[in-house]
Amino acid sequence: MLRHRIIPIVLLDGYSVVKTIKFDVRRNLGNPITVARIYNTRNVDELILLDIDASKENRKIDLFTIEDVASECFMPLCVGGGLKSCEDIAEALSRGADKVSINSEALRNAKFISDASRFFGAQCIVVSVDVKSDEQGRWKVFSHAGVDNSRELIDWVREIESLGAGEILLNSVDRDGVMAGYDFKLIEEISELVSIPVIVAGGAGNPGDATKAVQNGASAVGISSIFHFTSYTPDEIKEDLHRAGLPVRRRGTRE
Repeated sequence: MLRHRIIPIVLLDGYSVVKTIKFDVRRNLGNPITVARIYNTRNVDELILLDIDASKENRKIDLFTIEDVASECFMPLCVGGGLKSCEDIAEALSRGADKVSINSEALRNAKFISDASRFFGAQCIVVSVDVKSDEQGRWKVFSHAGVDNSRELIDWVREIESLGAGEILLNSVDRDGVMAGYDFKLIEEISELVSIPVIVAGGAGNPGDATKAVQNGASAVGISSIFHFTSYTPDEIKEDLHRAGLPVRRRGTRE
């Protein structure tokens, strides 16, 4: 049985680590190298590094930052931000990334997913899907430029899988940074639609939220705010998952 993963998500605004609230309000949290060093000691399963301004500013995530973080990172590293071509992906991988996350360019050109998957392998390609509720409570696909009304969430998620993506990173914009619990209904519905792993992000406030997310279908939980602003640790989250009978990689065990 595959073990569920605890994955810190580190957001960059170019060179500094930030934490957002609902993709808007930002707090500066310092240097990504320091953050990577801390997570190396904390029994996490992977690290996701995303430059949230790259696409909006028509640039890609800084290659030297990838290289510096990868040199300090002893777990698999996924990077994203402004990647628009297979050449961009190749550069990121050559600097030490193990996977890439694509979002805005995939919305503009869905064929990018299949091209990247065919060239690098599905295991290397994570498609990030940012979701926001409209006034009627319907989920809409969101991008750096706003809601992308040309794509329905359900159809887009199915298309992502059919095009060969290895994983989906499902972000709830409405719950980002508020630590009030994941959107469990959203997690359940999307996880039931696809057979590829779904990493969920946006809303974790305590270890129980992570456990409930997995019980609702998530393969992995992406977490940020509670690691920055509370005393909860990855080990506490894994222990909660373990007590619920869910397989995880625990410190000091062979599981």
